[in-house]
Amino acid sequence: QDPPVESGGGSVQAGGSLTLTCSSKTYDNTCMGWFRQAPGKEREGVAAIYTGGGKTYYADSVKGRFTISQDNAKNTLYLQMNSLKPEDTAMYFCAAKFSAYEPLRPDEYSFWGQGTQVTVSS
Repeated sequence: QDPPVESGGGSVQAGGSLTLTCSSKTYDNTCMGWFRQAPGKEREGVAAIYTGGGKTYYADSVKGRFTISQDNAKNTLYLQMNSLKPEDTAMYFCAAKFSAYEPLRPDEYSFWGQGTQVTVSS
């Protein structure tokens, strides 16, 4: 299983937008998710999607601002982030797993990318 590869991070001002992309050569996982970790904080689930049915899950802190989507033909996962806030600043990770249990729980995931940094300035 090749690890996912993230891209698209960067620096934006508050209120701006970014789109993160995750490419996974093996896209037959049950669930893929986006997670983030800020310095001194635990890794937290941001959004997840069941790759077969497309059902999505979001952390309360990003509902209405972030959208997770997939392009199965390209084996690619996206995270559209709008109305970004300084508290969204973190390293963002893409992850994949085979089980359907607890889609926003980081320790349920087996395959992780290296991460991409998102910095939001006020």
